Amino acid sequence: MLKINNTIGPHELIPKIQRLFELSAQKIKSIDDSWDTNRGTPVFTVQGQYTVRGWTEWTRGFQYGAALLQFDVTDDSSFLDIGMPGTLKYMAGHVSHIGVHDHGFNNVSTFGNILRLIREGRIPDKDNGVAEACELALKVSGAVQASRWTTLPEHLGFIHSFNGPHSLFIDTMRSLRSLALAHSLGHLLMGEQDEKISLLARLLQHSETTARFTVYWGQGRDRFDVRGRTSHESIFNARNGSFRCPSTQQGYSPFTTWTRGLSWAILGFAEQLEYLDSLAETEFGCDPGIFSGDRQKWLDRFVDSARATADHYFECAATDGIPHWDNGAPGLAAMPDWERRPSDPSNAYEPVDSSAAAIAAQGMLRLGNYLVHNGKNNAGKRYIQAGLTIAETLFQEPYLSIDPHHQGLILHSVYHRPNGWDYIPPGKKIPCGESSMWGDYHALELAVLIFRLAKDLPYYDFFTSILNT
Repeated sequence: MLKINNTIGPHELIPKIQRLFELSAQKIKSIDDSWDTNRGTPVFTVQGQYTVRGWTEWTRGFQYGAALLQFDVTDDSSFLDIGMPGTLKYMAGHVSHIGVHDHGFNNVSTFGNILRLIREGRIPDKDNGVAEACELALKVSGAVQASRWTTLPEHLGFIHSFNGPHSLFIDTMRSLRSLALAHSLGHLLMGEQDEKISLLARLLQHSETTARFTVYWGQGRDRFDVRGRTSHESIFNARNGSFRCPSTQQGYSPFTTWTRGLSWAILGFAEQLEYLDSLAETEFGCDPGIFSGDRQKWLDRFVDSARATADHYFECAATDGIPHWDNGAPGLAAMPDWERRPSDPSNAYEPVDSSAAAIAAQGMLRLGNYLVHNGKNNAGKRYIQAGLTIAETLFQEPYLSIDPHHQGLILHSVYHRPNGWDYIPPGKKIPCGESSMWGDYHALELAVLIFRLAKDLPYYDFFTSILNT
């Protein structure tokens, strides 16, 4: 169980963040210098070198987005020279990609970060050409993502995963930010016979479907119903919209908690909570009937979902905040006291997943900040301190990669344990010592958020600077 450090604040983490970005600088440049774009997209490291793994091309946005975040904190224009041309040259195909649920990962991390930096006055754009291109890309991306739609009864529906129209992934909660930006930039999805489809409505419908079927609430849904637990995938009958069963692609079983999926839920609900809180009451008139357009009911639903999943994460993590890849992984039975001590990435039974921790920590901070700003100081501070505690663990060894020859930034990330894709070093029985594009990127996002809080800079989110111009 996570043991929260209540004495640490954002300022105390500045030295670790500065070291993180010093190490990140050489790693981003190493990847850019050595990567052959004809190979595809870097996904995770094998023996310290980034390599590909074909499933979907969902990590290229993290490659160029990381360079943009590096520029954000350091003002080193050499990283802007990696992130901006890379985005404009290679990311267009991801904007129009109709086959994935990953638009919020790829396109908001690239086009969104560029537009945010322009709006903040950090990047000059004298003729407004780049800003207009990024705005158009974000509008199209949100509409394309929303078009990947399965309609359900009771005014529900969801953006289906790359598995097909029957499949809802928990990951997509983080991808909803593509719909949010497109909506607030004034865009719609145009359907048959010029039907105007609200992107905000689809964002809300998808979120409620996820909360209802993919998040557990401890209400006896099945024998494994524990509040805050998530399944990786929910399966529906695509013909009549009925829910069939939980499932998983990357977890141990449908009835255990794949911890990176849990982290996607924490961050997705918390991030969208911040976004929805910025909208006027009148915008919720798009509500197709679930909560009758009631803004407060929607905010309460997102708070409940974020808190339930965050609270369950506390139970899944070791005392330092790092979880194993799945809380039901069979090898944990041989580690009966794992939850009462710090994580051990070199254990002989089950790998930890540092990328889940990086994602969850950001979600904890956003949830905590929302609660504090809305008068719930004690509850909010608990989540803020939890996020800072996890960040402190990640931003130092053994999770911070200090080897200049290792291209990864955050070590001990796991991609797909059931498929056996992750590298196991000689003499070891489990994957360890490697990094992932999403783990490195989300560690940098976490660092940017904490850095800006410590320096009293504009709050870092995906929408405020873009929309408030």
